[in-house]
Amino acid sequence: MQFRVIDASYRQITEVPEYMFSDILPDDRVLDIGANVGAFCIRAARLSPHVTAVEPVTVDLLEENVRLNHVNVQVIRGALGTGVPSEISWDGCRCISPTYTLGNLIDMAGGCDFLKCDCEGAEWLIQPSDLDGIRRIEMELHIPPISGPPNPALLDYIGDDYRFSIDRSPVYSPLGVMGILHATRT
Repeated sequence: MQFRVIDASYRQITEVPEYMFSDILPDDRVLDIGANVGAFCIRAARLSPHVTAVEPVTVDLLEENVRLNHVNVQVIRGALGTGVPSEISWDGCRCISPTYTLGNLIDMAGGCDFLKCDCEGAEWLIQPSDLDGIRRIEMELHIPPISGPPNPALLDYIGDDYRFSIDRSPVYSPLGVMGILHATRT
């Protein structure tokens, strides 16, 4: 795998050991929210040809890395949110980005069987019903000060409809990161 990295203030993540994705099926529609420079989506595209990556900040490097690796990944310039353009910040780099609800992103991707989500707290904006039909979830969960408080309705939905664990390591920083959710629909 090849990754172009540049001298920049923000982290360019090329390894994703915290996520489990060996069970991506060849027909799975994979949605990678918070794709950064492509570490997850490029690996996923080797398992399924139906991968969509969503990224607001490092999208130019993401697109270049997709090309460098000759994989089929649809890239959406934007972020998970409420549908209203928002200021997005990543390691001091700021931009105004379009945002989309999870339901919108799933529609844009043509569906979702496997969701990877690392969106710095925007995961708590997910409407539980938008998870209907998603077989697998890999999601970084954030807590204040990075995000607002957790969404109890989302946690209840996952608890009722998924077999899950929350891995508390490795994480990049104990401040503001609850852990990595690994969930499989029951």
